[in-house]
Amino acid sequence: MAELKTRATEIQVADFIAAVPDATRRADAGAVCTMMARLTGEPPKMWGPSIIGFGRYAYRYDSGRTGEMCRIGFSPRKAELVLYVLDGNADQGEVLGRLGRHRTGKGCLYIKRLADVDADVLEEIVRAKIARMDAAYPA
Repeated sequence: MAELKTRATEIQVADFIAAVPDATRRADAGAVCTMMARLTGEPPKMWGPSIIGFGRYAYRYDSGRTGEMCRIGFSPRKAELVLYVLDGNADQGEVLGRLGRHRTGKGCLYIKRLADVDADVLEEIVRAKIARMDAAYPA
């Protein structure tokens, strides 16, 4: 079985954020990091080379494959911020409609700039994901 690439590392989060080339993306990453740390009560940790995660949980697929991942996280990619906060719940459509300019993918929320979205709605989305993770994977 292949080894998982996305696992907790010893890379310093502050160094990773400081190295983000785009000044706006760097500032946005710092703001998202601060918000997620405050909401989770967990310190940020690098997962793989580019994901900043908070907390951890163990999962097991029906196939028997197991692993560990951050409970919530994000990545300041070149084109946009990627927040790992979606899971396809029907109730997410309404809140996403209030968020502002964004796009979605399977489990991911893509934002070009934090200035494009409503900060309170983004926090609502993050809080909801934390609650769903707490319900599915109690600490």
